[in-house]
Amino acid sequence: MLILVANLGSTSFKYRLFRMDEDGGEVVAKGGYERVDDYAAVIDDALATLQRDGVISSPAEIDAVGFKTVLGKNLSGCVIADQAVIDALEGFAAVAPAHNPPYANGIRQFAKSLPKAELVALFETAFYQWTSQASANYAIPKTWRDIGIRRYGFHGASHKFVAERSAELCGREDVAQIARRLYLDGPQSVSGKPFRVISCHLGGSSSVTGILNGVAIGTSMGFSPQSGLPQNNRVGDLDSGAIPYAMRTLGIPLDEAERQLTKESGLLGLSGVSNDIRDVRQAADSGNKDAQLALDCLVHSIRHWIGAFMIELGGIDALVFTAGIGENNPALRAAVCQGLEGFGICADPAKNAACRATECDIASDDSPAAILVIPANEELVLAREVFRKLS
Repeated sequence: MLILVANLGSTSFKYRLFRMDEDGGEVVAKGGYERVDDYAAVIDDALATLQRDGVISSPAEIDAVGFKTVLGKNLSGCVIADQAVIDALEGFAAVAPAHNPPYANGIRQFAKSLPKAELVALFETAFYQWTSQASANYAIPKTWRDIGIRRYGFHGASHKFVAERSAELCGREDVAQIARRLYLDGPQSVSGKPFRVISCHLGGSSSVTGILNGVAIGTSMGFSPQSGLPQNNRVGDLDSGAIPYAMRTLGIPLDEAERQLTKESGLLGLSGVSNDIRDVRQAADSGNKDAQLALDCLVHSIRHWIGAFMIELGGIDALVFTAGIGENNPALRAAVCQGLEGFGICADPAKNAACRATECDIASDDSPAAILVIPANEELVLAREVFRKLS
């Protein structure tokens, strides 16, 4: 089965074409466009490029298109991308303005460009369908809950890949099988010792998720992608009382407060230097105290959520770092793990320093818990789930 995975941003379009079967799959082509202002044109150009390069003889050969949709109103899971999905995306467009409108438009365009292909949406919230009511709900009035305000969680495809791959690497094929088939079968019981994972997806957008036997029990992100850890230029967690106070004191309207919290906060707001952690690190190493504060706040927040989930899980068998920062920043990984030996998290400095953008275990030989670096592979997760959905 030929499955095109479409990654749609507010001004970008990236794709990977997978050939999938029961034994797995492989990437047969990939490409992308930046500064997009006409999705119809770039989608048609991508299909024409695949044909011109001999990857396909006709766009009609593509069996399905998978969309890594973010947040739907009253809808989650792995579902056929029909009008109900478009309505769900548009229903929460104000909550995820950088993600939902491009995906709604992309689904419409692919329906025109590939009329015979199956369109499938895998919502980022899908991995958190089975978290407890206590974990999912805020202490807000029922009228607020009734309009859909709750903790949804994001980066679901990335954390699901971690759930599968960490179990494989730790010799827990029973848990890996549960994690692979989670969206088809739901959570399954495990005979024997539970497998407890804390997954740290650290990139331009970051989150920490607790995983028990392949199933998420909770996550640092909440109602919107603006929450949880400090993001690249988004605030992360913030006391709700700070917003009306800032508006009154600074004399700014709600739209401007929202803009500052989503565009000028996070690592950028703390450091005053950049929203790129590499620039922030360089400034900190040169003595910039604000840049160092940004790094310290990020590490503090990661450790806060690791501690929270360690209690919820009753211990830890594997701590995982994934995504751009998690895979490529030994200094940050060392700071996160510092002083956690008493909790069974013992990193090996040499292994950690040597590990960049590759799969490895950076734990010391006597560490009770594995400390894994697992490169993110959200596109593969999406291709697998589309194949399973249609099979």
